[in-house]
Amino acid sequence: MTMQRRSFLTTSAGAAAGLVFGASRAARLAAEESRVAKTKMQLGLVTYNWGKDWDVPTLIKNCEATGFEGVELRSTHKHGVEITIDSKRRKEVARQFADSKVELVGLGSACEYHSPDPAVVKKNIEETKAFIKLCKDVGGSGVKVRPNGIPQDVPIENTLEQIGKSLREVAKFGADHGVAIRVEVHGRNGSAELPNIQRMMEVADHPNAVVCWNCNPTDLNGKGLKHNFDLVKEKIGTIHIHDLRSTSYPWKEIFSLLKSANFSGWTLLEEGKVPADIVAAMHENRAVWNQLVQNTGA
Repeated sequence: MTMQRRSFLTTSAGAAAGLVFGASRAARLAAEESRVAKTKMQLGLVTYNWGKDWDVPTLIKNCEATGFEGVELRSTHKHGVEITIDSKRRKEVARQFADSKVELVGLGSACEYHSPDPAVVKKNIEETKAFIKLCKDVGGSGVKVRPNGIPQDVPIENTLEQIGKSLREVAKFGADHGVAIRVEVHGRNGSAELPNIQRMMEVADHPNAVVCWNCNPTDLNGKGLKHNFDLVKEKIGTIHIHDLRSTSYPWKEIFSLLKSANFSGWTLLEEGKVPADIVAAMHENRAVWNQLVQNTGA
């Protein structure tokens, strides 16, 4: 009887300890999820290049499975959401996203305004307006555009002003349609340098033109990341992050800067190098993103 009682008490104590440990672990997990849920930022995917070979249903399925809450559809990819599609297809795309847990964040165009040829600039402006109309029809909130270089045979200030004025025109058009213009920090010969991006945005001078921070190596140039971030922090609308498993960019620092700037918006994963298992890589990036958000309090 004594041995049985002792065994019962020992077993009961162990079970109780196990319950406490389990409850404690569950509480920690719940707290972590709560911190992530409270973040002002959201995680999404750009279909360059993770997703370039997926149609819309596959994109939605894989984003839902990995906790990616939104998607930016890069033009020319398999999803086929292009300015040439008809109204029926546009309504179908809008319905597919509306019926899912994934938000259509916007469209990624390749429109650019740096050419010294006025006809080329005009063509890109008109194409941007077509993307704006498409974006509105499919339920997106913004169109990504870009500078893609600074011509070396033209004074740089002339090019920066030309880009800025073009941005102002498409930003005004976008405002009339409820679609933001997201200016990606991008390109060669200085067009991805943040002081030059700052100048473009000053010339554009329109609240509907915002910066798409692109997590480039050039972000660290000059006086460093914080200085360059501060040049445009009031205009940042979206963020293009890259594979967070890589140490090639100071992820903790940029997430801390986003927190300090009270950034509230989309961090969109855009990665050129395609892994063997994209869905597994998305799961892993979601986990790293959660840790960055928690550790920085972003």
